[in-house]
Amino acid sequence: MRQLTRLLRYLAPYSWQFIPSVVLLAGVGFLDAFRVLLVGPILGRVLNPSSGSDNIVLFTIPRTHHPIYLQQFVPSRFHNAWTIVAFAFVASTILKGLFDYAGTYLVNYAGYGLITDLRNSLYHSVLRRSAAFFQKHTTGTLVSTIVSDIERVQFAMSSVLAEFLQQIFTLVFLVAAVILLGGRLAWLLLPVVPFMIFSTGKIGRRTRHTTRHGQDKLADVQNILHETITGNRIVKAFGMEAWEFARFRKAAQRLFRANLRSVAAAALSSPLMDFFGATAVALLLLLGREQVVHGFMKPETFVAFIIAVFKLYDPVRKFALFHNGFQQALGASSEIFKFMDVRDDVQEKPGAPALPPFSRKITFADVSFYYESEGIQREVLRHIDLEVNAGEILALVGSSGAGKSTLVSLIPRFFDVTSGRIAIDGHDLRDVSLSSLRAQIGVVTQETVLFNDTLRNNIAYGQPGVSQTAVEAAARAALAHDFIRKLPAGYETEIGEKGVRLSGGERQRIAIARALLKNAPILILDEATSALDSESEALVQSALQNLMSGRTVVVIAHRLSTVRRADRIVVIENGAVADIGSHDELMQKLGTYRRLYDLQFIDVEQPRHATQAQ
Repeated sequence: MRQLTRLLRYLAPYSWQFIPSVVLLAGVGFLDAFRVLLVGPILGRVLNPSSGSDNIVLFTIPRTHHPIYLQQFVPSRFHNAWTIVAFAFVASTILKGLFDYAGTYLVNYAGYGLITDLRNSLYHSVLRRSAAFFQKHTTGTLVSTIVSDIERVQFAMSSVLAEFLQQIFTLVFLVAAVILLGGRLAWLLLPVVPFMIFSTGKIGRRTRHTTRHGQDKLADVQNILHETITGNRIVKAFGMEAWEFARFRKAAQRLFRANLRSVAAAALSSPLMDFFGATAVALLLLLGREQVVHGFMKPETFVAFIIAVFKLYDPVRKFALFHNGFQQALGASSEIFKFMDVRDDVQEKPGAPALPPFSRKITFADVSFYYESEGIQREVLRHIDLEVNAGEILALVGSSGAGKSTLVSLIPRFFDVTSGRIAIDGHDLRDVSLSSLRAQIGVVTQETVLFNDTLRNNIAYGQPGVSQTAVEAAARAALAHDFIRKLPAGYETEIGEKGVRLSGGERQRIAIARALLKNAPILILDEATSALDSESEALVQSALQNLMSGRTVVVIAHRLSTVRRADRIVVIENGAVADIGSHDELMQKLGTYRRLYDLQFIDVEQPRHATQAQ
């Protein structure tokens, strides 16, 4: 009920559409029952003209035995039994159709509005999570929740909800019609109700469980899809198409079995409702026959009563399907709300002030950091004490897994320190607003991240209103303007997913142009390890030189030219600071840095000298 209540809260903004839809669909139910009541007059008066056309009784109120005449619902100018009944039937059908159309439209308006807001809330919630959240949850799981789970809820809160409201009111008014027509005979249906409620509830719970299991298996399929589509070149290069297809087929088979279990649970409801309904009708026929034979009930009234019972059976049977649909939605919503409610590792303090413009230094004070996965903590950084002065280029070097990337990720608070403190100009990062902190930090990652959009929009990412002149100036500084201008659509060229239509060097220069346009005083640079040809490498290095000029730079260095350009070099080993100094100072110590220098750094000048010698 808590999940259902929470879902319905999203309906509040659409109450102006939802409330009229309820009234209109109530009208549909009333008119449906009204048409059933017309069966008595049709059999008793229209098909028996000798009975006359005066005082056509529609039904009699129990206990008071006060008759309600059909003429009360029809204009007084109609006097013939046929015209009275025909007008009532046609008019009620037209009104029912109008109410049905308007009510269904409005309830779907409210339902789709609810889903749109829920989807937006979920995406906004996921988007604002820290990097740790995305390490814990796979892309396929998140996509499955945002797309597939939302679709389950959407079906229940639009199509199913519209049909449910119509049928619930139809049920209410048909129950009234059954009681009015059948009197005490109608109460014989009551003992069947507990069996129907019990079986519907049990099947619904089973459906909810199997639906959640099926959604989890769908997430596995989407994970494989994401991996193989984004990594299609590696799949082809290693000739793994058959293996990946076999893996996908097994996941699809698991999804197939999970879906079958869900269908098996849901499909049981309709035969059960059929059985209960048929048993009740058979009993009514037996007892009703005695009522007619002994003159306690008119034949036309009994026929109308049986038709009303048959009509009543339809919404009752559908309620089991509605219940299954809502249970599937609740099963899907559990995952949605789980992602929305998870407590993020990085929290902004309420009313946190903006970080003043950076001017002095970045301070790491006894900083330690642990990754936590499935309750197991893994120490990554240990007691880091470090200062980065304004305008300084600080290079981080160390073997793979030493903690370099984690260290720089702490500056924009992609993660929070486990212990210790990071401050900018004396302001603890946890005390200032995230937006003001990240506004002063530019990031160029090792893996160039570009979006399936135009070159202009990629360079101006985060600044959509920036002028074209500023975009071109940033591209020139990144040495990207010339190759962009040669493209058929220039800056409006679509670059494909992850910039697949550009070369490696071109992608890196677009990322540099983006950082240049942001013009943040602090730059975090994780150098790409991918080797480029000599010309592209020279262009990228020149663009990086322009980017680093006049900024405070923390760079994870992989190239000798970057190391030599740094004011200081910090050697990270096993999560701790092993040494600090300039290139020449560290080379003289013959320690970790010298070993890394000989093994790791890429000297792009050597290939050039070799080429010149040839």
